[in-house]
Amino acid sequence: MSDQGKRVHPRGPLTDAFEARVTETESSFLAPEAVRSYPEDRQRPEAECGLRTPFQRDRDRIVHSKAFRRLKHKTQVFVSPVGDHYRTRLTHTLEVTQISRTVARALRLNEDLTEAIGLGHDLGHSPFGHIGEEALDRLLMAKYGFGFRHYEHSLRIVDHIERDGQGLNLSNPVRDGIIHHSGRADMPQSLEGRIVRIVDRVAYLNHDIDDAVRAGVISIDDLPVEAMEGLGATGGDRIDQLVHDLVEHSGLAGDIVQGEAAGRAMNNLREFMFERVYLGPDARREHARIDMVIGTLFQHFTDNPGEIPEGVSPEGANEGERVRDWIAGMTDRFSVRIFEDIAVPAAFSP
Repeated sequence: MSDQGKRVHPRGPLTDAFEARVTETESSFLAPEAVRSYPEDRQRPEAECGLRTPFQRDRDRIVHSKAFRRLKHKTQVFVSPVGDHYRTRLTHTLEVTQISRTVARALRLNEDLTEAIGLGHDLGHSPFGHIGEEALDRLLMAKYGFGFRHYEHSLRIVDHIERDGQGLNLSNPVRDGIIHHSGRADMPQSLEGRIVRIVDRVAYLNHDIDDAVRAGVISIDDLPVEAMEGLGATGGDRIDQLVHDLVEHSGLAGDIVQGEAAGRAMNNLREFMFERVYLGPDARREHARIDMVIGTLFQHFTDNPGEIPEGVSPEGANEGERVRDWIAGMTDRFSVRIFEDIAVPAAFSP
């Protein structure tokens, strides 16, 4: 059992009564379908804290993890942008979490659970965003017969990689929300997890539009007229409209759903962004560069697995898993630095 399971927290009148107070509060406030904070549901039992709910403890473990800190140097859309105001994977994570908590509060669902899922959902992203994910997936499948999905790797990180292979031992509802947050995965079991799944798309579409306009890739006038008329001209207006729509329709449905008009407008925006930004001319030029970087790293470390540091993967991982864990865990700038060490002759290095 890990140290976190062995730890005995100091007890007193307030800490002894904490679980009972939280349970009573949730019983009177939370909707019937909300996930309750107790009883604690972990893969490995632990001593309770007495000052934080299990989901609050999960939140803290995620925020203090190495993988969470690396998100500040991982691409959202624009690779190494010039300017301080472009989103990174970390700022995206914070935006998703903030919006998701607003929705959870309005629907009387468990905010602490929603927050923990939001903070942990993208821990497994490879360098260079979805472009890097696709490149690593393709290479792994060709060489080792298994692929790479960032949402699956997020769960691997919290279960098996963090804390020197011990994992974070997160609550099962948080784990379920993390691995099922992507539209490519099965639906999360909890409504809290389903909030993060939809809000993830709400957040990235709108802040990617903002960044694309800032970068000069598109202009506001290029955006689909129908979507702008239905949702609003600014990112804040669109998010506000989508959040209100999500809350109202979910409250009526007893599930996390969008209204037909809002869903259609968001799909129009998504199609536009794929055509003009994600798969546009500028992105295609980046694809080739990123494929070269990831491909060079992959070839080097499959040829030289002994250069992969100890502790990158849990004990018993095979060669393919170690290569995957090592490259997927890199930040953008670290992967470029290793690429330069491998591919650039020393005489030409800065």
